Amino acid sequence: MIRDNLEEIRKNIAEACGRVGRNPVEVVLLAVSKTKPLDMIKEAVDAGQRSFGENYVQEIVEKYEVLGDSVDWHMIGHLQRNKVKYIIDKVSLIHSVDSLRLAEQIEKEAEKKGITARILLEVNVADEESKWGFAIGETIEVVRTISKFPHVHICGLMTSAPITDDSESNREYFRALRGLFDEIAALSIPGVEMSVLSMGMTGDYVVAVEEGSTMVRVGTAVFGARDYSA
Repeated sequence: MIRDNLEEIRKNIAEACGRVGRNPVEVVLLAVSKTKPLDMIKEAVDAGQRSFGENYVQEIVEKYEVLGDSVDWHMIGHLQRNKVKYIIDKVSLIHSVDSLRLAEQIEKEAEKKGITARILLEVNVADEESKWGFAIGETIEVVRTISKFPHVHICGLMTSAPITDDSESNREYFRALRGLFDEIAALSIPGVEMSVLSMGMTGDYVVAVEEGSTMVRVGTAVFGARDYSA
């Protein structure tokens, strides 16, 4: 099932790229494996999947103990400052940097480990009260500030668009984030590399790819619906 699901998603990404003149290799499929057991992750790995997104620090730690660096781990959920130390050297990218205070904590923990942490700034494009992230209007100034942190490297932007049954309704938000992404890239700020635009999930990843996403975070379409009853 997982192998077939991955093939279907990759086909959809390729077709979306074809419609807008993009190369499918520009788009990374991040399989969101939160709450999913190791055997399902291993099944996805056997089907050629390399990158996995997790929402919870404890899950990353537990799964890392088994799989280590054999897969590419991404932190995509809200990250509390007091938990940064547990995953700072285990993930290749932190998508959900939503405050300066969190970025400062990442800088401290990365310095302790002697590493450079790769991060994305989370932008609340739709200005939803229930979502974390910077407002579009403040993001450039935040980028300028964090760019001076020696152990943090800004790699791009991330957003979580509104949950909707009509993926087309999120096109405006993806387009807005792409515009901000391009604007920041054009500034050529030292220490800032606009290479990752993380947007699009199971319900709207096709539209996100059409609007320039370079990384889609897809869980349900890969692994099936989650069971939160346990």
